[in-house]
Amino acid sequence: MPSVRPSRSAGFTLLELMVTLAIVAVLGLLTVPVLQISVQRAKEQELRTALHEIRGALDAYKRAAEANDIEVPPEASGYPPNLEMLVSGVPWRDPQKKGKLYFLRRLPRDPMNPQTELSPVATWGQRSYASEASDPQSGADVFDVYSLSNKLGLNGIPYSAW
Repeated sequence: MPSVRPSRSAGFTLLELMVTLAIVAVLGLLTVPVLQISVQRAKEQELRTALHEIRGALDAYKRAAEANDIEVPPEASGYPPNLEMLVSGVPWRDPQKKGKLYFLRRLPRDPMNPQTELSPVATWGQRSYASEASDPQSGADVFDVYSLSNKLGLNGIPYSAW
């Protein structure tokens, strides 16, 4: 007499579905911190680039002032009076040269500043040449810029100290 097997319907049991969902949930929980760190790392790279661009433009302005390429008041430090001047340009001192000397095409925003309604200038802290590095203050010129964020970078250093 042939043996009769009970027919089993094709599909997954509840236990198999629960185990699969648990594995997917654990994998999802592991990817969230990695995604957050990669987003933060991208913003930090954007901050490094912006600081490099602005500081390079400030130094280029100072070099142009020292080379007597642009008009600077005698009592001035040689750094621009504001950040907008890097974008709007400065007239050449030599009347033979037409136009202006530009140092930046556009002023980058501080990527760590969440207030998108602010102008790019307002997102940066500004330090004048006369202020101390340990206590940056704005003044008659712009010697350096720094992030206004009070958060720590992935390297443990506050963004404002970069």
